[in-house]
Order: sequence, then C-alpha cells, then structure tokens
Amino acid sequence: MNLAMIEAAAARMTGHVRHTPLLHAPLLDRVAGRRVFVKAECLQVTGSFKARGGWSAVSALSPDARARGVIAFSSGNHAQGVAYAAAAHSAPCVILMPSDAPAVKIANTRAHGAEVVLYDRATQDRDAIGARISADRGLTLVKPYDDPQVIAGQGTVGLELAHQAAEAGIAEAPVFVCCGGGGLSSGIALALQARAPGLQVRTAEPAGFDDMARSLALGSRQRNKELGGSICDAILTPSPGEMTFPILARLAGPGAVVSDAQALRAMALAFTHLRIVLEPGGAVALAAALFGDGLPETVIAVATGGNVDPKTFAAMLERSA
Repeated sequence: MNLAMIEAAAARMTGHVRHTPLLHAPLLDRVAGRRVFVKAECLQVTGSFKARGGWSAVSALSPDARARGVIAFSSGNHAQGVAYAAAAHSAPCVILMPSDAPAVKIANTRAHGAEVVLYDRATQDRDAIGARISADRGLTLVKPYDDPQVIAGQGTVGLELAHQAAEAGIAEAPVFVCCGGGGLSSGIALALQARAPGLQVRTAEPAGFDDMARSLALGSRQRNKELGGSICDAILTPSPGEMTFPILARLAGPGAVVSDAQALRAMALAFTHLRIVLEPGGAVALAAALFGDGLPETVIAVATGGNVDPKTFAAMLERSA
C-alpha cells in the first residue's frame, strides 16, 4: 500500500464519488469546549464512505473478472458501495448481509440491483459462506477492509482532508475515524502521512467492541468476545484486519472508545448544529471528538455514514429533545 495507489483510486472515481465537505459549527464547538471539524462522508453517494472502496475495487478488476461478477459481505454500507459500483460497471453482484442488519440498508442494497443473501452473524461464518459462493459462481470477493484496492479507495478521504485542513489553517490535529476492520482508518493514515503529517488518525469504536483500541495498546491483534449487541452495527467486526492493523500500529495514535449513549448524543448534535443525518456507527468518531478528555484545541472527526433506519433516527431525536 502506498500513496500512488490512493492517487490512482482517486483518479478512477472522478465523477462517480463525491468530494465531501469539511463542516464546522461554532455552537458545536461550545458543546465540546474545542473546535470540532467534521468530514461529512454521510453525504457520499451511497450514504457512506464505502462507495469509495467499492468503486476502487470494482474499477480495478479486469474486464473478464467484472463480467463474471463480484461478491461482498457487509452489514450494509460496504454492501451498498460494492453494489453501486457493480451496477455502474454492469457486473453481477451478490451481497452477504447479516439478518439483523437495518432494513433500510438491506432495501438500499437490493435497490442497487444486488442479490442479497442473509445469514446469522452469531451462528454462521460469513467468510466461509462468501468463499463457497465465490467459488461456485466464479465471483471475485471484495473484502470490506483487508483488500489493497479497498484501502486505497478509502484513503481518498485522507487526500481530500489534507487539502481541506490546509485551507482551514489546520496544521496539527487528531483525526478521529470510526473503525471496524480498519480499512478507512489505515487508508486515511497513509494519505495523511504523505500529505499532512501533522494530522494523526485515532480510531474510534463502541464500548465492548474496541478490538482495534486494545490491539493498538497491546501491540497485537485482539478479538471481540461478542459479534453483536451494540447499536453501532456498521463497525462491529471480530478483530482488526491483517492488512490494516500493521499500518495503524505504525501510524495511528491511541484508540478511543465511546458508549452507545454518546454515539446517540453525537447523532443528535450533528443534526441540530450541522444538519446532517448520521447512523450510530457513523457517529462514533464525532462522539470521541466531542466527549473525549485531554484533547487539543482543534480536532477533526470523520462522520462515516448516514444510513440509519428512520424509526431509529426518530426515536433518537425524541429522546434528545
């Protein structure tokens, strides 16, 4: 993985993936007691940053591989990203999704033309299911984070952020990134190392599913005891990626951990002050930036996704009113 791969991914996705804004609201600063800038990937074409990695991976395939089709597994955001790219490239697409994924994510994935196969994340092995279907149908597996082209695609967030931070006069700041397997975090870290070394990635995870934070602290990949049980479904993974962890161990700062309640509060504040819609997993980095202790005067958070079920979002707003 290197900057050249990230730049090549950026060139391939020109005109197909949005440059998302870096938002700032003085009233949000008052809540945090510091300046908080938010990279709004929730405004991406599929509602999350995963459109970047999906486009990068599918567009990098040979014509023959694209004609055979692709397969991916995801709770919803990677699913939509790959399905969006596959449809644009006229490639058949199969998506494995946990049966407890938000209904809006399942519906949106199907709307992009993908065949959705549901599985039980507590009792079934998605990797084994994906490998079997891939072999039976000759499909190319697009992994959610342990894939060089996916990491390169996610790293384009870092290219944009480096430029936007410079325009805002930000030379040094922690950059909190919602983290599951670490594809986005590692891609951003690689881009920032080259383009804005004063900005350092810090992963953000929900309490009880902080495998990356523990792994960074201990120096080796750790596993979560449970595979479900947090509202932050988009970033619940068993353990850090084999490819992503070494990158983050070298480039990232300490991992941050937030509660589900803090994630919900961050969703409400993002809607109130920035007028953006976040899903719980997409708000974890903002929660870390808002409620973390001992942070500097300026912090950046990547708001990674906004594919929240309408009922969940309405209930959150009602509780926070």
